[in-house]
Amino acid sequence: MRIVDHSQVKAHKLPGLQHQTVAGHEHGIKTMEVWMQTIAPGAETPIHFHDCEEVIVILSGSGTCRAGEEDFYFSANSTLVIAPNVVHQIGNTSDDDMQLIAALGMAPVRVKTADGAELKLPWDAP
Repeated sequence: MRIVDHSQVKAHKLPGLQHQTVAGHEHGIKTMEVWMQTIAPGAETPIHFHDCEEVIVILSGSGTCRAGEEDFYFSANSTLVIAPNVVHQIGNTSDDDMQLIAALGMAPVRVKTADGAELKLPWDAP
């Protein structure tokens, strides 16, 4: 049993995005990671994919998820279920911060660009 104090987890930043890995490889987890992210109004995640399922729980805010060639609109209290290897991007279309928790089925998570190149992120494990 382990309890992770979120205030003690390093926050990483990209333009318009704050990220914390609140459960993952560095916490002894071998098969998944849990991320907590805040996306600023008008900001988007990079276009990317990974070789695992991803479940995203939207706690606040609203926006779009471009998955493949289709746009999906969502709001708070929604859960997005993304299959492995689907190119996707989350965007905040609201006037307030979007807060979400994402569970991904691998640890560490390896993120790739739409063309398959490795996407290095500030929170990647060494």
